[in-house]
Amino acid sequence: MNPEQLRDASMLELFALEADAQAEILNAGLLALEREPAAAAHLESCMRAAHSLKGAARIVGLDGGVRVAHVMEDCLVAAQRGGLLLTPSHIDALLQGTDLLQRIGHPPGGALDWPEREGLAEIDACVARLNALLDGTDPEPAPTRMPAVSVETPEAPVAEVPPAAQSIPAIPAMPAIPATADTQERMLRVNADRLDRLLAMAGEAMVETHWLRPFGGAMQQARRQQMRALQALDGLQALLASADGTVPRLRAALAEARQLLEESHGQLSQRVEEIDQYDHRASRLSRQLYDTALSCRMRPLSDGIMGYSRMVRDLGRALGKPVHLTLAGEQTQVDRDILEQLDAPLAHLLRNAVDHGIEPPEVRRAAGKPEEGRVSLHARHNAGRLVIEIFDDGAGVDFHALRDAIVRRSLAQPETAARMSETELLEFLLLPGFSLRETVSHVSGRGVGLDAVQDMVRAVRGSLRLSQQPGSGLHFHLELPLTLSVVRTLLVEVAGEAYAFPLGHVMRAVAVRRDEIEQVEQHQHFRHGGRPVGLVSAAQLLQRPETATQDADTVPVVIIGEQDRVYGIAVDRLLGERMLVVQPLAQALGKIKDIAAGSLTDDGTPVLIFDVEDMLRSVEKLVSDGRIERVRQAGAGAADVRRKRVLVVDDSLTVRELERKLLAGRGYDVAVAVDGMDGWNVLRAEPFDLVITDVDMPRMDGIELVSRIREEPRLRQMPVMIVSYKDREQDRERGLQAGADYYLAKGSFHDTALLDAVLDLIGEARA
Repeated sequence: MNPEQLRDASMLELFALEADAQAEILNAGLLALEREPAAAAHLESCMRAAHSLKGAARIVGLDGGVRVAHVMEDCLVAAQRGGLLLTPSHIDALLQGTDLLQRIGHPPGGALDWPEREGLAEIDACVARLNALLDGTDPEPAPTRMPAVSVETPEAPVAEVPPAAQSIPAIPAMPAIPATADTQERMLRVNADRLDRLLAMAGEAMVETHWLRPFGGAMQQARRQQMRALQALDGLQALLASADGTVPRLRAALAEARQLLEESHGQLSQRVEEIDQYDHRASRLSRQLYDTALSCRMRPLSDGIMGYSRMVRDLGRALGKPVHLTLAGEQTQVDRDILEQLDAPLAHLLRNAVDHGIEPPEVRRAAGKPEEGRVSLHARHNAGRLVIEIFDDGAGVDFHALRDAIVRRSLAQPETAARMSETELLEFLLLPGFSLRETVSHVSGRGVGLDAVQDMVRAVRGSLRLSQQPGSGLHFHLELPLTLSVVRTLLVEVAGEAYAFPLGHVMRAVAVRRDEIEQVEQHQHFRHGGRPVGLVSAAQLLQRPETATQDADTVPVVIIGEQDRVYGIAVDRLLGERMLVVQPLAQALGKIKDIAAGSLTDDGTPVLIFDVEDMLRSVEKLVSDGRIERVRQAGAGAADVRRKRVLVVDDSLTVRELERKLLAGRGYDVAVAVDGMDGWNVLRAEPFDLVITDVDMPRMDGIELVSRIREEPRLRQMPVMIVSYKDREQDRERGLQAGADYYLAKGSFHDTALLDAVLDLIGEARA
């Protein structure tokens, strides 16, 4: 192969894919060989992987890769033949060779000539090291190296890497390629946005199929009405038959009408049966389509933790602690977005277990434990959630030292700390900046870690609990949603609108008797589980008008929060649990207070999903400002005052619903239209005080709609606002020239901007 071909980037990419796939086999096999040096199956798989890499490097023309893979293969063949017993030093050197082969496939800075220039010395040293070990002439133990797995993120720095690891840069993560033909699947690259769109469309298709059932029901009703008409005709025929025979023509016409009605009844019966069958097939297929689309987002947990066994082993070697990671439930399916966000938290918890939990070998021997420590990661599905448990067989947390650290940092008084339970003490480990280490090491002691882990877990609507049994190590229990695309919710009604609480953030839903609500210093409380819980109206949080309660005796309440941040949110009605397809809010809308996402129920009803963490902050702000209003008493309704009417015209369901609920929250009477033609028809039929319209819409765009409004004498004086993604100056001028009174770009859109503009144009909601 000539030099030009050697520098072909596409050929190097092929080798990189091969190196990543075979490195996964080598890492797993070498870690197993460290525990069982003579295991024939692992020796065979590692030897074949090294042999494959040698062949791939030779085809591409990477001489350095050929040399490294060849000497690795020699070591493994010698071990197979019994001429070499693999020791931890051999394993270190072979793992170093594995890392080096991956670096050759992913050269630093993308320099294709790295193996012949900057990397040549490292390749020579690796080959010499392996040859020396093979010949039995190596005088020094191999340097401990950390795995090429990145476990730090800018949002959550977890620890510094030991000096022995700093010379190896992280290898870019590549998709795992199955090793054997019998497990190989055909893989295709799919754009993540397209996959998300496919899932959203599948969810919409599933919702749309639910319209067939009421249509079929209406046809069944028409069928029953026809049957009653036939029965009436039969009765009339019987009456005529008993007459004196003076109306034969009337009887003939009646018989013909009955025949026609009977034929149409037969046809309708056939169509009803067909629509029932179609409804069944369409519902089943739409559910299968949605489940299949959703499964495309799911990946086995093993895809995200494949490097952890190597990381635990190498970190233990760096700290002088032999440690083994045991995994269970690696094939548990989890959403790819959650899997990516879990990388850093899980890696930190494992590092924490090795550094803080596992004792040095001499301490373990004295305690009657095996010298090799064990860290475990177990995953499973439970009640529609992903449960991950991480624990070790180390000494665990010294609660006396923990109490001293809490008092020393002035986090609690000595007498208070002495009364705390072990569960309460462990919660302090999750505080920012808290660490039991007085000195900073390469791995820990900076107080950065567990608080960042908790933040990341909360970001995906999960929870983290710590526990410890006597004589065992610290136990971390993570509970997370299986996917961010579908969420189990508690559906509620507030001011006539449907909203959803994610069930993962709901402690309980209860009906509180009105005589159990206490008034203390202008705040309302009720007792739940032996503790007072503050009561806040959902209508006040959403700035919606209070509605009269149907039940005079109780108030439906959703209890949210955790530990000391527990509040009851009073709603109008509990509608039950629903599984909702999450539809993210348009990015141009920015962050909507107290709202996380949108969705549609099975019957097509739009629903906004609460951001419970944001809602807790809103409640705390109302409490601190002393602005909590009393939950409206039963039967108390709002005054019958005319509210100003606003028509929202937008072809985007998300934008349309958000604008509608935002304006309705300020008391405006809001109607919606799905495009310009629909809006024009509504305007001609009903009176409005303001029109808010998009520009780009099917059938009739916003500019034409504004022009028609200005040409219509009855509507000419009505204010019109344009809200559009187009924020160029010429777009703004075009809208204003058409007759719009206000132009708001969605790129800078937020709730206060829209409400301020509406207030400027038509004033407050109530006339």
